[in-house]
Formats: sequence, C-alpha cells, structure tokens
Amino acid sequence: MTEAKILRDEAVTGRDEVAGLAVDWAVFCHVGRVREANEDGALAIPGRYIVADGMGGHDSGELASEAALLTLSEVPIGENAADARAHITELLETAQERIGELGTETGRRAGTTATGIVLTTDEGVPHWVAFNIGDSRTYLFSAGELRQVSIDHSQVQELVTAGYLTPEQARVDSRRNVITRALGAGMATPVADYFSFEAKPGDTILLCSDGLDGELTDDEIAVILEASPDNEVAAAALIEAALESGAHDNVTVAIVSVEALSDGDESADEPEA
Repeated sequence: MTEAKILRDEAVTGRDEVAGLAVDWAVFCHVGRVREANEDGALAIPGRYIVADGMGGHDSGELASEAALLTLSEVPIGENAADARAHITELLETAQERIGELGTETGRRAGTTATGIVLTTDEGVPHWVAFNIGDSRTYLFSAGELRQVSIDHSQVQELVTAGYLTPEQARVDSRRNVITRALGAGMATPVADYFSFEAKPGDTILLCSDGLDGELTDDEIAVILEASPDNEVAAAALIEAALESGAHDNVTVAIVSVEALSDGDESADEPEA
C-alpha cells in the first residue's frame, strides 16, 4: 500500500503508472490572501486523487480534512464501479466517526467537504469513479469543453435547481457558503453523490475547493486549462488567477490526466487490495 501524505501549502507534481495507464497529476494548495490558516488538503496516490476543504476554525478544519483524506486513501483501486462506490461509502462513514471525535476551540463542530476520483475498471476498460460531498468540485475538461461533473451540496445550488436563482446570481449570493452536506459538522450519516466515466487519454480532470470556483467562473477556468501545456502550468495559473481575484478563501486544485502506456514502458502498478 502506498503511504498517504496530505498535501497542504505545497505545489507538487507526479506521475503514476497504474492499471495500464500513465497518470500525470499536479496539486497546488495555497492559504489565499485573507485566511490565516489553511484548512484545505489534498491527496495524490496511485489511482486516488482527492481534495478536502475543512471547516471548524484553524486546527479543527485542518484535522477534519486530514482525517477524511487519510481515511479515503484506503479505498482499493482496480475494482468495478459498484464495489468502489461501496468501499468509498464505508470509508466516508468511518471518516465521519473520526471527525466527530475532534474537539474545537470555538465550539463549532469540525467538518470537511470531500471530492475525488478513484480508478476502477468496467469490462476491462479503465474508468474513474468520482464522488463528492459538500461544495468542492470535480470538473472534466474534454475536447476543449469544461463540464462540472459533481453537483454542489449547497443552499444556493438548491435554489438554482429550483429556479429561484441563476448560476450568476448564486456566485454572489450571501448564502453561497452554506453547505447542505459535509463530513462531520454535526451532520447525519454522510451521503455522497457518485459519477462514473471512462479514463480517456487526452481528458483532464480538475478537482478543486470552492476557493477556486468562488473566484473564477467556469469560462475563466476553461480558458486557463486550454492555454496550459501541462498540468503543472495549469495548476499554477489557476492558483495565480485566484490570487489576483482576491483569494478570499484557501484555494486548492488537483489536475489529473492519463495516457496509455506504450509497449516500451515498464509494467504498471498492480491494483492494490
């Protein structure tokens, strides 16, 4: 089992060979221009790439995001989508219990969002299983188009879905930071959304905390991804753009892309149990 390391206040890149694919990734995590502490965190280990945005104030939010990421690092890769979803669900419940044991100096309960992708197989074809709980996001950038895969668990998203707000109004609404699902934060059993799509060479997946999409529109994000020659440049450019916009919150991005291993490449890692 690959040792899990929480990425926070870092800019890290890597390349994993797993399940017949080469997975290139970049994770950039920044405290922003306003917050004193960074409660965001990210995880990047072969076949598992996750972003978490902690809440609860200073140490508590940091510990909540760390607990979620370390727990979710245990999900196996290479399973079929149904088994992967079942394992993620079990681990989210475990993370909920661990976060519930954390105390806070402010009396607010520690909590965190979580969104990520896990590499699975479907009839021998590599697929990503994406999951999210809270308002951190998973995007798919394919053929020059950006699509939000996840659906925010937030009050303003519910109002958008019901037709009371437009997406543009939701971006500036005073309730935009009120989330309706989280790990911990005194909420009931965690309920995540799941999405599955093929791990296609040439596609790019963007995971981010709301510190990014709170500062940049989807169109602005897409322009940066389109103009960037690789994941490292894209991640750096997204962080810089968020900082230029004020970076009122911690901002974390994880960018993941895949390519098929050629016959000359070394054997890919075997799926882990």
